[in-house]
Parts: sequence; structure tokens; C-alpha cells
Amino acid sequence: MEIPSSLLSLSLVLLFSFVLATSADVHENFVQCLTSHSQNATSISQIIYTPNNSSYTSVLDFSIRNLRFLTPETPKPLVIITPSHESHIQVAIICARNYGLQIRIRSGGHDHEGLSYVSHVPFFILDLINLRSVSVDVESSTAWVQAGATNGELYYSIAEKSKTLAFPAGTCPTVGVGGHISGGGYGMILRKFGLAADNVIDARIIDVNGGILDRESMGEDLFWAIRGGAGGSFGVVIAWKIKLVPVPSIVTVFKVSRTLEQNATMLLHRWQYIADKIDNDLVIATDITRVNSSEEGNKTVQVSFISLFLGRVDELLPLMQKNFPELGLVKEDCREMSWIESTLYIAGFSSGTSLDVLLDRTPDPRISFKVKLDYVKEPISKIGLEGIWKMLKEEEGAAARIITIPYGGKMSEIPESETPFPHRAGNIYHIAYAVNLEEGVELSNRYIDWTRRLYSYLAPYVSKSPREAYANYRDLDLGQNNDKGNTSYAQASIWGVKYFKNNFKRLVHVKTMVDPSNFFRHEQSIPAVSPWGKKRGN
Repeated sequence: MEIPSSLLSLSLVLLFSFVLATSADVHENFVQCLTSHSQNATSISQIIYTPNNSSYTSVLDFSIRNLRFLTPETPKPLVIITPSHESHIQVAIICARNYGLQIRIRSGGHDHEGLSYVSHVPFFILDLINLRSVSVDVESSTAWVQAGATNGELYYSIAEKSKTLAFPAGTCPTVGVGGHISGGGYGMILRKFGLAADNVIDARIIDVNGGILDRESMGEDLFWAIRGGAGGSFGVVIAWKIKLVPVPSIVTVFKVSRTLEQNATMLLHRWQYIADKIDNDLVIATDITRVNSSEEGNKTVQVSFISLFLGRVDELLPLMQKNFPELGLVKEDCREMSWIESTLYIAGFSSGTSLDVLLDRTPDPRISFKVKLDYVKEPISKIGLEGIWKMLKEEEGAAARIITIPYGGKMSEIPESETPFPHRAGNIYHIAYAVNLEEGVELSNRYIDWTRRLYSYLAPYVSKSPREAYANYRDLDLGQNNDKGNTSYAQASIWGVKYFKNNFKRLVHVKTMVDPSNFFRHEQSIPAVSPWGKKRGN
């Protein structure tokens, strides 16, 4: 554990001081604490933003991905810190503990419920945007990536060094790897290599005492917890050491779209029987939206089958003919390219787009949205699918999008308890459904209610006892912790078991060991619970 002697002294002084401060001057005392106890007061002053700073609003807004949480009514942080050195984080933690400020940790700003930058109690944002270096070692097929880097920055750095190495993370290039890997992190090669978190071999984290830990010093329990237990519960992950995976120099992609009039229902129904069982080198996802029908004035549903195959088109076509001939895939539907080019294709960029777009942290465009996700273990019947189409044809359905990602392959080989992410064998696919919200509270609530009605409709067709969910697709409808005071094990289990199943118990145990005072907390953080409290349900 790396704790400078000056920081130890600071910690002892602060933890045994009684500070009488009103809410009006908490942030002033907090800032003074940061500057007076930093090794370089000038340096740290340049990365502190308060509402009085002219750059405060632009720094706050830059990494807000969901406009639902960019309104005048949204609670704002008392302070934003954009650390450029690990020591800045150490001091921030100690000072925040002393002055009772809640910490919100933001790497890319993609938390679907805004929990990385919004709180209803006094808080500050630790924005890791300046900690985003990537160091790739081709010889060992590993890389160190800081938590503030995005998927796009990571992919770009890998491609600079090798055309045959990749990393199995997500399809959105602006997502920050800090939170993405913390919750699991799925992408288009998950059936071959598993999740991003499955390919982490070391990490650096700053704990509640300001100590910097690696895998050896943190121990296997904490190392287990941070690889899928979701961010904001155990400390500040500052870097991941990841295992890069081999990919061929040429891969094949395709996107084939069919409407209801073109037998989309039959095709999607059939897809459910093969998507998790075909060759592990092949992932066929679907993107489902409402579109205009060829019949004037009518609406229909379009299902797009989007695929990445780790091989050449001449290998892919026989596989498709054997396993999914109903789609009618032909060579003209397919494109061969490098893996790094496929990341642009899957993300929706047009042909010929420069790889430099992967370095652009600006989302395109920013929208207001609500997302939910379910796991499907048995194929949904055609009648069940038709019920989804009926909802998509409602007024709110025009702003909706449904994505399915198949599992199987490597995902089924990894035991549920290997990491906190438990959604392994037995899942055919996950189904995520999002709706873009209209302006105005009344309209926005109506569109959010549409996702809740779809959630209710899907209940007979998805996982049960528990109805599983994915921690990186945060959903506060599932339940949340208390804003103030302790949250009981029973209360947290309402949402926790949905995300983590039986792994939730071990996560609570680890949390209680490493952060017994529950400093790192938010509406769905893992709670610290005493054995007595857990037993009594208090």
C-alpha cells in the first residue's frame, strides 16, 4: 500500500478533528483542505472547479451523456475535481471524509441514471478525464489503461501497435473504461472472449484511507469485487491491466434489415434458437425499431441483424447457410475489414470515417433517454414478439429502440461466481430497450412510463426469481439505497440480487471489510452491513 507520510499525518489530523461548518461554507473548507494539504498547491488549484469558476459549467456538462440529468433542477456538485495525478485523488478522499461530502466518480459519464455526476446530498465530482493514458505491450499482449480513457481511445491505442490484437469491450467509443469494466462490459466478441472484466489481470485502486493498492496488496476478494461489482462502491479504480486477445487481420461484418412484411417476426423467432449456439467466432445482434411502411401512412417494425465474424466472408457464408439459411445472407451483404475498422462499423459510422473519430470524446448526439434490460432464457414465442410490435406501434414507440445481444460460447463457460457478473450459462441473449424522451416533464414521464409498461409486458418471457438485470444498465426503478443513513441488507437486496444474484452476498462482505463506514456510496452502491444488521435485516 502506497500512502505518503504526509498523507498519513493529514489523515490522522482530519479524522480526529471536529469541524463545525454550515452547508454554505462546506465547499470552501473542502477546497481549502485540498489546496493546503496538496504537495503542490498551484497544481491542484488548476484542477478544482467551483460554481464561481467560469469553466465550472462547461466541465460539468461535457461528460453528461443523458440530457435527462442536464436541467436547471438537477442537483449540482459543490466542487468538481479533474485530477491529473493519483495524489490529487488521495487528498480528495481524505478531505471529503472529513467534511461529509459524498463522492461521485466519473470516467465517461454514461451512467444511465446519472449516478456518476448527480446526488441529492452535498457532493463533489471526481472527474477522471485527465487520467486516460494507455500503454500497450504487444510482446505480452497486455495493456495498462487509466480509468478516464474511453473505449475508443483504448481501441485506437491498441491498433497503433497491432492489427491482430483487440479487447472485448463495448461498441460505444465514448464510454469510459473505468465504469465500463467495473460493471462487466460486453461487446461484439463476447462469445469468443467473454466480457471486458473477464480479461482484467491487475488493477490500481485508491481505497477509503487514501492508499494505492494493486492486485497483490488489495487481495483477491477486492480484486474479484471490482471486476463486475459496478463502480462507486469500493474505491476509485485508477487503472486496469488488461489481457489483449488475438483477432485475425481480416474480419467480416454485415447488416441485413427486414420489416414485418419481409418476415421479420419469423426471422427473429428463428434467430433465438441459433444465436447462442453458432460458432463462437460469430455474433449476430439485432437492432429493432419502428419505421414507415411501404404502405403510405402505415407504420411497421424493422429488425436489423448486425454481425461481426472473426474470419473471412468465404468462411462466414457456409456457417450462415448451415445455421441461419432463413436470413438469406449473400456475399454482397458482407464487408471485410480490419478489427479496428469494425469498431467504427458496429458503432454506426459511415464508410471511410477516419479512425481518429475514436479519440473524440464528444457524444453524437446527446439525448434524453431511459433504458431497461432483461435476460432471455427461453425463446419468446411469435405471439410474444407480436405483442412487442404492438407496443412499438404506439405513439411512444416511434422514439424507442430495442437491442438484443446473444450469449453462449465463452459466456457459458465462465462460472457465475468467477466475477460478480453472474449472467452466464442459461442465457440465450439480453434484450435492452430504450426510449428517447420528449421535452417537458409530462411528456418525458409518459415516455418513461412506456418503458415500464414494456417491462411489465415482458415479465412472462424473461428471467424470473430473480428477474435479472445488468449493473451497467443502471435502473433505479429496481430499488435504491437510502439517501442518508444506513441501508439494510434486505432493502439493498431488492435491486442487488437482480444485478448480481448470489454474488451479492459476497459483494456486501467485501464492501463491509474494505469500506465499513460506507464512504463510497450512491443510490445503488453495495452497502456496508454489520453481521448483526444483516441477520436482523436492519
